[in-house]
Amino acid sequence: MGMAFRERLLRAYFIAGTQDVKNPRLTLQQILQQALAAGITAFQYREKGPGSLTGKARVKMALQLREMCASHAVPFIVDDDVDLAKTTDADGIHVGQKDERVTQVIDEVGDSMFVGLSCDTEDQVRAANQTSGLSYIGSGPVYPTGSKADADPAIGVDGLAKLVAVSQLPVVAIGGITEENVDELPKAKVTGAAVISMIAQSRDINRTVAKMLTTF
Repeated sequence: MGMAFRERLLRAYFIAGTQDVKNPRLTLQQILQQALAAGITAFQYREKGPGSLTGKARVKMALQLREMCASHAVPFIVDDDVDLAKTTDADGIHVGQKDERVTQVIDEVGDSMFVGLSCDTEDQVRAANQTSGLSYIGSGPVYPTGSKADADPAIGVDGLAKLVAVSQLPVVAIGGITEENVDELPKAKVTGAAVISMIAQSRDINRTVAKMLTTF
């Protein structure tokens, strides 16, 4: 049984894979180590996109990152891959609308891990409210984003607030969040922010994570 889900795990939620490391002098492990030391509250391993790891290399990386998260008592979440989540004994799994059906994922992982779902419309949130076994919703993209090639159009803070109002589950904001605009998110009543490049490409990860933790 992995770490139980608690709402506060969504405050400073870091998502990354090797494709998000743009500094040739840094590895994903080094970035995650800094982020864990700075106080991130959750980490999702999302290995997707051009140049990302596959096969054994991906599993090996996932196991290393899992170990690092465990040593800091930070939940390790796998993006949309039940097999990898089971292999790494992940705490959670995150599913998108375009991925394997979330009800199927919930059935497959049972009580062994918590499940998060991406939603960007009120109808999707209403469907999530009716789905037993979900722990949280990732909603967005709030702002235009460069990290995901297949990202949907940005919904803005007002759009985000509408989704939070409909949701019966805690909501973490995703998409295009920066140190400059993260301050606008609490007025949408979200529980926290999930970010890729804001941490992966930060020049000062301590400052970036501190900013997230003071915002939520």
